[in-house]
Amino acid sequence: MIERVAVRTFTTTACTSVDAEGHRHPSPEHEITEALLEITDTDGVTGYCAVQPDQLRPAVLDKHVRPVLAGQDPWDRERLWRLLARRQRGAHGGFTDRALGFVDAALWDLVARKAELPAWKLAGGARDRIPAYASTMCGDADGLATPGDYADFAKHLVSVGYRAVKLHTWMPPVPGAPSVARDVEACRAVRDAVGPDVALMLDASHWYSRTEALRLGRALQELDFHWFEEPMEEASVSSYRWLAAQLDIPVIGPEVAWGKHHTRAEWITSGACDILRAGPAGSGGISPVLKTVHLAEAFGMDCEIHGDGSASLTVLGATDAGRWYERGLLHPHVDYDRTPPHRNAIADPLDENGNVALPTTPGIGDDWNFEHIGVHTLEQW
Repeated sequence: MIERVAVRTFTTTACTSVDAEGHRHPSPEHEITEALLEITDTDGVTGYCAVQPDQLRPAVLDKHVRPVLAGQDPWDRERLWRLLARRQRGAHGGFTDRALGFVDAALWDLVARKAELPAWKLAGGARDRIPAYASTMCGDADGLATPGDYADFAKHLVSVGYRAVKLHTWMPPVPGAPSVARDVEACRAVRDAVGPDVALMLDASHWYSRTEALRLGRALQELDFHWFEEPMEEASVSSYRWLAAQLDIPVIGPEVAWGKHHTRAEWITSGACDILRAGPAGSGGISPVLKTVHLAEAFGMDCEIHGDGSASLTVLGATDAGRWYERGLLHPHVDYDRTPPHRNAIADPLDENGNVALPTTPGIGDDWNFEHIGVHTLEQW
């Protein structure tokens, strides 16, 4: 039975930071605060999930998480997930899909540790490795400042094993962003640099109008891009239906839309996308994303998993719907393979063939440095 639910905050270091609009960029190494959700049962087994402290504040744990989990069997993941999800209605936005997803991932980690199995095997065991695509950071003033920078970086990514690359181009607060013309220039430079055999995608990060998105999508068609992601605000499903009807390039979505698998069913049936999109971190956890994958399968659609990390790998290892694992965000000036002090290893090392192997250890696949976390703990709630 579940005996303890806690969040621990601790200090560690990072070499990236987030700008005023929420986009990640390189930075000098600096101290940051991270957090870890810990769910422990009466056998003394603990499941873990890295969380954002503001998403699982003490009030959220006390009002929504502990009342559902305390004294319950962690194996009852489906029942517990449904009880947690139903509390969102009365939380008035205070208990988000992201917070729900953290709790669900920690429960999967707990039961997989108890079973002494990797979570992806417990959830289905469809494959033990998956090709990765390189997902770049957004454009900036140093490193990804020009179309030529993107072209050079794409060539480097292909040289280390990637066979697919997704671009995030320039976004506010970069001056002049977003710009359809500049995005097209970067996409053309990358296609010219890597040739016809590398799959390319663009995530336009939702700032465009319908007509701008259509113009950009038609340019991507000519460049034989594999998909077109989030060019507009995803709350407007009709805009995506309008766009998908006029383009041959597959439109993928929704990336960040609230509503878990329910929203994604609406996108399928309304014709708003050609490839479905969901990720454990933003779509309510591993449990609803597994439902989403099988939903897409029933409609004969691909479902690509959004975001990197152990929870995404759990879904990808459990199923065979996604063609790639999203590895990133990547930048010429950032060592993605750097192991931060609070981990003993990264979750997704890339092999020479551009694949990521699924973890073989029990749990969802994170290897925490508990000595560092213990010494650098700030508080627990």
